[in-house]
Amino acid sequence: MTARHDETFEVERYELSSPPTWRFALERRTFLAIFATVGSGLLVAATQARGQESGRPGSQGSAPTDVKAWVHVSEDGRITGYTGKTEIGQNIRTSLAQAIADELHVPLDRVSLVMADTDLVPFDQGTFGSLSTPRMAPVLARAAATAREMLIDRAAAQLGAPRASLTCDAGQITGGGRNVGFGDLVKGRQLTGVVPADAPLMPRSAWTVRGTPAPKVDGRRFVTGEHRYTPDLTRPGMLHGRMLRPPGYTGTLTTVDDSGARGMDGVTVVRDGTFAGVVASSARLARRAASAIKAEWTVPDGLPTATTLYDHLKATASTAAGGRGSTPTQTGDPAKARTAAARTFAATYRIPYIAHVPLEPRAAVAEWEGDRLTVWTGTQRPFGVRSELATAFRIPEDRVRVIVPDTGSAYGGKHTGEQAVEAARLAKAVNRPVKVVYSRPEEFSFGYLRPAGVIEIAAAVDAEGRLTAWEFDNWNSGGAGLATPYDVPNVRTQFHAAESPLRQGSYRGLASTANHHAREMHMDAIARALGVDAVEYRLRHLTNDRMRAVLQAAARGAGWPKPSVDGRGLGIACGTDKGSYIATAAEVSRTDNVLKVERLVVAYECGAIVNPDGLRHQVEGAIVQGLGGALFEAITFANGAITNGNMAKYRVPRFKDVPSIELLLLDRPDLPSVGAGETPIVCVAPAIGSAARTFGAVADALPVRFA
Repeated sequence: MTARHDETFEVERYELSSPPTWRFALERRTFLAIFATVGSGLLVAATQARGQESGRPGSQGSAPTDVKAWVHVSEDGRITGYTGKTEIGQNIRTSLAQAIADELHVPLDRVSLVMADTDLVPFDQGTFGSLSTPRMAPVLARAAATAREMLIDRAAAQLGAPRASLTCDAGQITGGGRNVGFGDLVKGRQLTGVVPADAPLMPRSAWTVRGTPAPKVDGRRFVTGEHRYTPDLTRPGMLHGRMLRPPGYTGTLTTVDDSGARGMDGVTVVRDGTFAGVVASSARLARRAASAIKAEWTVPDGLPTATTLYDHLKATASTAAGGRGSTPTQTGDPAKARTAAARTFAATYRIPYIAHVPLEPRAAVAEWEGDRLTVWTGTQRPFGVRSELATAFRIPEDRVRVIVPDTGSAYGGKHTGEQAVEAARLAKAVNRPVKVVYSRPEEFSFGYLRPAGVIEIAAAVDAEGRLTAWEFDNWNSGGAGLATPYDVPNVRTQFHAAESPLRQGSYRGLASTANHHAREMHMDAIARALGVDAVEYRLRHLTNDRMRAVLQAAARGAGWPKPSVDGRGLGIACGTDKGSYIATAAEVSRTDNVLKVERLVVAYECGAIVNPDGLRHQVEGAIVQGLGGALFEAITFANGAITNGNMAKYRVPRFKDVPSIELLLLDRPDLPSVGAGETPIVCVAPAIGSAARTFGAVADALPVRFA
């Protein structure tokens, strides 16, 4: 069979299927006001649909086609782009500005972006799935190209010169020995027009700004600490909020005595159903006040623990629950092929929960002005959070404004807006702006985690060692990356949704990380059992030229099959996700019972490269994050509480854990650019696991520890 490659960019969003964290009491006067507004008839309070990604449904979610919705040219000749995408450290502020600058033929420093302000930018579903480059960059580029052509039309009329004789460069249009600047062409006039869906863009060969290692826009502000993240923001008269929460990740509030907090000067206690929080003049006082509240919580008996988790996931699984891949995908008859096979290979792989651990925890500043709400918060879905706020407070969305400052990372962990809702409820109670910043334990226990999972693979080979059957079942961790890129005549894959005891959601790479890990470890095991070189064995089953190219490049770069130093182990893995291709080779050493990752060689191809430096940073960041999941990151829990939910107990990669990283970026100017933030993470763990097997260590249950 020809290998199938997922180019649909379908994404999983477990966290959006959860009910709202808080359901506030509806005051009688509020209900009557709403009823009076809508008039007679049936009043239906809408809640967010299961799995819905966008902040609002229907036609409001379609992209506008007016140039001025995307690009503005001011009278001083400066260019402003508008996008609902958020800057969360992936540097799209720079790469999107490059697209605009290139098409308008202006220097990059002439372009600025307004991002993720729901009052100012077009509707956007959110920043996820490595979609900003393949989806948003062309939108802004077409708008800029359309604006350029409109400016040339105006210049032709103003200069009285044939249009074909005009040239556009550095914000000037020249012809007939005369020139006119962009600013002069728009004085007293708006640049209004429709962006054609097929507006021609510059070919890759004509790029002058894209394709260059442009420095990070506003980079100095971040390096010097001048940039203000949400936790740094202040508003006139602002107070600080803190929530009352159960001691673990779950629990029902049974009794509460808040007299201790109410007796503190400068403290306001806010109660609304099961919602309880405090507002104080300082963050320190708010923490003290919350600690002074005496509360009792009921935690259900018999909750799964980290040791019983995997049995629980299989026992509670149901394909009827839906989800990507829940309907089996089958080609041929794998069961029959396994019966007739020369050899069969079956294994189970267990995937633990992992925390996002963003540099910036959840935070929000909320301010009410009458019945209008403004919230500043770090989120990947500003319009989605706007919908959450509108639903929580029963107000129209046009009375809610969400502003997202450039945010200190997210990794898929900031799709929801619980911190915004909490800050807004506290602010409403005191009629003052309120800031809420999650502590690290709160971030672990009341955010959401990368899903845990169980993956079972059954494969078969013929007498020549060629794969004849491949069956792949994933319980709970997700369907992204479920399909195999290898050529196998008989294949069945399926995802089984299960009841997760912990709140789970999107994580960098989604389930592709788990599914690539299991698949590549299994391919490695088969090759070793057959006594065949791991690279050669993969190439036997790969007809996709792009996959073959990255695999061969990584192998050459690593000196396959010999490690650079005697006594070290060398492993390799390859994969594809979201339209890009990755291969990772890992070199591992062993001293006594300690393994250490010494070197990683990574070949990556994501179409035409927009910003080489930005791409390198994205790939390296994904690799370093992947080290944590490969070596030591895993959430442990028991009795309704996470037992390693703070930075003293939860190990993330440190500087000493980072090996030498050699990147081989394969530029494909003949192909469209795709996103690079996620795919590079997917092969880190299986490459290291493959190398560890050199020392007889199986990565799923290592008998040795990593340094």
